[in-house]
Amino acid sequence: MLDFPRWKQIWFWFLTLVACASALPSLFSVSGLHWPDQLPAPRINLGLDLAGGSHLLLEANPDQVVSQRLESMEESVRTRIRLSNGKVRIGDISNKDGVLSFMVEDPSQVDAARELVLPLTTGAGLTGKRDWDIKVVDATRFVLTPTKEGIDQAVSAAMDTAVEVVRKRIDALGTREPTIIRQGADRIVVQVPGLKDPSALKALLGQTAKLEFKLVDTTANPADVAQGIAEPGDEIVPYAAGAHGGATAGALAVKRLGGIKGDQLTDAKQSFEQRNNQPVVSITFNQEGGAKFAKLTTDNVNRPFAIILDGKVLSAPNINEPILGGSAQISGSFTVESANSLAIALRSGALPVDLKVVEERTVGPDLGADSIHKGVIAMLIGTMTVVVVMALVYGRFGIYADIALFVNVMMILGIMSLFSTTLTLPGIAGFVLTIGAAVDANVLINERIREERRRGRKVFAAVEVGYKEASRAIFDANFTNVIAATLMFWFGSGPVKGFAVVLVIGIVTSVFTAVFLTRMWVALWLRKARPADLNI
Repeated sequence: MLDFPRWKQIWFWFLTLVACASALPSLFSVSGLHWPDQLPAPRINLGLDLAGGSHLLLEANPDQVVSQRLESMEESVRTRIRLSNGKVRIGDISNKDGVLSFMVEDPSQVDAARELVLPLTTGAGLTGKRDWDIKVVDATRFVLTPTKEGIDQAVSAAMDTAVEVVRKRIDALGTREPTIIRQGADRIVVQVPGLKDPSALKALLGQTAKLEFKLVDTTANPADVAQGIAEPGDEIVPYAAGAHGGATAGALAVKRLGGIKGDQLTDAKQSFEQRNNQPVVSITFNQEGGAKFAKLTTDNVNRPFAIILDGKVLSAPNINEPILGGSAQISGSFTVESANSLAIALRSGALPVDLKVVEERTVGPDLGADSIHKGVIAMLIGTMTVVVVMALVYGRFGIYADIALFVNVMMILGIMSLFSTTLTLPGIAGFVLTIGAAVDANVLINERIREERRRGRKVFAAVEVGYKEASRAIFDANFTNVIAATLMFWFGSGPVKGFAVVLVIGIVTSVFTAVFLTRMWVALWLRKARPADLNI
């Protein structure tokens, strides 16, 4: 236990110095000192409650998920029937009143139609029910109704996807360490520390970025389109503000089904159109999307197709020739900023549901500065009290514990800086708690050494047995603390996670400094001084 070869000493000192050095940029920043730009600068990020920032509460509309599922099921049914090569013939498909229905022309084909449609439904999680209910009414009419379990599962999946899309968009803005969590069934909480003006963030998160390419119905009556009257199989889509170049001034008739969706993009970036130097967004499809885009443009040469973003027509260019490269440009009345914002939204993926801001708060940094000030005072008072008590009670061994305490503080700050951990107000509480409990291990070790000396053991034997026996209890106690902190991090959110992170880091560093570092220092001193007795 007291044998410390040179390689182990070098390894312990290396870990200690690296962790402590990593804390220096954060300490320089807090002190208002300039850290050299040439050196690495890992820093601790301050949470919303310490640095101030923006708080947004976003809400989705679950009914939109239902309508999307109806449309997707309708297209899937049409595809399955078409691939049956005439084995099943059906009439028009209706998706009114939240259900999908169609008539089978030949009653003898009802069973065949069921076999085609049934694979389109799946189990709704672990509920034991399917996501769609299929009924045959009046012998030949199929009615497909989304079940509550299926809707709940679809809404939950859509919200999980929305959380990831929101996270990607915020990360693309260069903002670090946002807090993005689900609240209830259809809400998302977004907290971005350090962001004082959330207007750009709201605009980005409020954009669904649902991109579609649909063929224009050139046979539609312009008068009917102007009145919002669509032919069967069509839909009327209005132009976006500033867009132009369609069949009418304000809206366009496009084919409702078919076309290509923008969920198969691999890249989107702001660029400039070569002819007039206007800002555009250049997009690139993956292999499957590129093949679909090539087929669409090949089969419809000399026909216009509409580029639709979030239900608004950006432009309706004519397909002059097949576009085979898997790339395209989206043009419109863009500025460089709006084109870049759209590129970020498209790269991040489309939101599966529209999100609207239902609550907005901007938190100032004053409260955080006051909390940091009081937290530092509490930490200093607690640290100095522990330092004095340990030195008076345990002498040299207490001084070793005090040095380990200071090293522990620096290592916590350094590790948090290396991993860019966010420090919140509960995190400060966890930090202060860690400082107060950091010398527990040394108290156990020192008291066990005292006990072994009273039993008559010699100095070296007492120290070795004291560290060995006390270490078992130390590891057991701290292991259970790590389990508790891990569970807090896993099941908690926001402030609870901040507390758990600091607590885990503090437990690890306190065990390292209190057990391993102090044992190394004591072992080196014993081998050098060879004391006949211990003042402990």
